Amino acid sequence: MTQKTIAFFPEAAFGPALNSVGIAQACEKLGHKAVFLSDPGFVEIYQGYGFEAHPVALSEPMEPEAMAKFWEDFINSHIPNFRKSPIDQIDTYVKECWENIVDSAKWAQKDLPGILKSINPDMICVDNVILFPAIKQFGVPWVRVISCSENEITDPKVPPHLSGCSVTDLAGMKAYREKFNAVIKPIHDDFNGFLADCGEDAYPIGEFCETSPFMNLLLYPEAAKFERQNPLSPDQFQYLEGCVREEKPYTVPTFKANNDKPLLYISFGSLGAGDTDLLKRIIDVVGKLPYRALVNVGDYMDAYDTVPDNVHLAGWYPQPSVIPQVDAVIHHGGNNSFTECLYFGKPAIVMPYVWDGHDNAMRAQETGHGFGFDRYEWTDAQLEKALNDCITDPAMQAKLAATSKAMQGEHGPTKAARILDSLLKDTA
Repeated sequence: MTQKTIAFFPEAAFGPALNSVGIAQACEKLGHKAVFLSDPGFVEIYQGYGFEAHPVALSEPMEPEAMAKFWEDFINSHIPNFRKSPIDQIDTYVKECWENIVDSAKWAQKDLPGILKSINPDMICVDNVILFPAIKQFGVPWVRVISCSENEITDPKVPPHLSGCSVTDLAGMKAYREKFNAVIKPIHDDFNGFLADCGEDAYPIGEFCETSPFMNLLLYPEAAKFERQNPLSPDQFQYLEGCVREEKPYTVPTFKANNDKPLLYISFGSLGAGDTDLLKRIIDVVGKLPYRALVNVGDYMDAYDTVPDNVHLAGWYPQPSVIPQVDAVIHHGGNNSFTECLYFGKPAIVMPYVWDGHDNAMRAQETGHGFGFDRYEWTDAQLEKALNDCITDPAMQAKLAATSKAMQGEHGPTKAARILDSLLKDTA
């Protein structure tokens, strides 16, 4: 087989980054070379997994450490807005996010043509919510990877991306679309002007990316996908059944208490650990219950003065090695956490704060794989009951077992690598 070079360009967040790592690992097992185009703050992440990585400026140049902290600081500045409903976040968090994302696309266009020319990839896989014209224009097959909720691909029957609406809430879906389009219009007009400058056609209001004519890979599993008015053709869209990367093994520590009790994993992702008040509240409740808990506190270890004997804190966990060993998970609804819980058959309580966490919380509940919780409006008794139901509800356990079996039988990264390999052969 002739080795081909596949360039991966994930969004500057750990979810898309680590999903792409999983696919890249599988592609290299087939004999291809995987390289990464990277936000400067994430270059070392890919290098740590053994990949060649090329920095692409996505903003005004700054030190790598500052670049890596940009989105963390941005998230922390919006913690008060996490108490708002998804539709009320449009005016604040969502609006500012899209302003930054559009700016990142403009910056990327300065570097990408030259970097792509130097790498000369045979295929480009982009995992982002916005189009980079240079990728589309380079002249090789490009694949869109959707590591967020599959509702990035719009459909009249599917709730709008970021809305957290139920599939039955038609009025809520309409209201969200109308407000989003109204608030985002000036940003969208600016982006369409940028596209015109790059020789690209304008996008419909509310859309910042397009489906690839070659292939679109959705990380959502079949068990959680939406019913669509316009079904997605398998010739152009494939569900990956998650995309769990290979990670180093993890040994569960010995606790000072409850070593014979069920084990929980609690994490709000790389960007959500700054919400220390919420994590402290959860720790306080779990500390009084018959469980053990592993809690991801990110860079905020110093914020925790006292820790219950049945709780273990760490700044990072190799999540795909941890989740198989636990009995239930409390997470923020990031797509990695969402799909990894399904992949390993673990029930989840999802407490979303922004972005597609709202969609995934609703989807976990609607499909019987867990519970969607308001991030702050819950009582100790409600959390205790939901944890007990996660561990003891036979219908939920059966649902999760079936979903896990289907997902593990496919293995997303391997499926993605096969699809990319076939596409390379077909377009050679």
